[in-house]
Amino acid sequence: MFQIRFLLLFIVTLSIGFWGLTHPWQKTPDLTGLDTDPDRGEIVFYAAGCAGCHSAPQAKGEDRLVLAGGQQFNTQFGTFVAPNISMDRDHGIGAWSLFDFTRAVRNGVSPEGKHYYPAFPYASYHHMTDQDIADLWRFWATLPSSDRANEPHDLAIFARWRRPVGIWKLLFSPTPWDNSTPSQARGQYLVQALGHCAECHTPRNILGGLKTNDWMAGAPSPDGKGRIPAITPSALGWSASDIAAYLKSGFTPDYDVAGGLMAEVIENTSNLSDADLLAIGDYLVNLNQQ
Repeated sequence: MFQIRFLLLFIVTLSIGFWGLTHPWQKTPDLTGLDTDPDRGEIVFYAAGCAGCHSAPQAKGEDRLVLAGGQQFNTQFGTFVAPNISMDRDHGIGAWSLFDFTRAVRNGVSPEGKHYYPAFPYASYHHMTDQDIADLWRFWATLPSSDRANEPHDLAIFARWRRPVGIWKLLFSPTPWDNSTPSQARGQYLVQALGHCAECHTPRNILGGLKTNDWMAGAPSPDGKGRIPAITPSALGWSASDIAAYLKSGFTPDYDVAGGLMAEVIENTSNLSDADLLAIGDYLVNLNQQ
């Protein structure tokens, strides 16, 4: 009898501990008092690459601003399908508040209190400033709506329960933030927070967390096809102005052209100012050299 009671107590204690560790406890600020500017928000939108994942497959030009979702991303955990995040109230996020948006972007938690999978790069977006999040939401309200219905993810059985994502967050979110020099602070912010470059250019462990000892050292493509290149100074060998020109035009210093997912990235970065692009270049050529 004692053994049975001890076993039951152990199971109950373990369950309570698991439930507590996996609960979305992260604090979310209320940003409703900030003055917002949709023009500033537009810059954040492009720097963060929102359309790269959430526009419809093969969307071009102005259609990229219709965040209808539908793109598929194959990973070791299964296939994630980007949701509709347009301002449609039924199929998108038009019924959200600024608080809901902030909680999702910074903490990876839905308005219903459920964890989002980290295919949504909130581990990097966590570093976004309050002002940028509020400005981004203001710009979001100007975007067109889509009534496209969302499709479910097609995940491996072990990945279908969202609750354990709370443990993942304790281990791997937010992403590391290094100590760049003040002159490179803007570049660091654009690369690590908004651009979330490490999410693709850094290899991951078996749990999907970034291998921080190999920061920006390149990684296998999540779909198993090819490799995402390293962008460390020694591997890239480009100057800051080379990087800025590439992110503006898509042409490498050798006049090769960006392709694949990087072409999507440049669709966004080409909208940034020359000063911001040069800040990105300055940060990357000094990466890990502080």
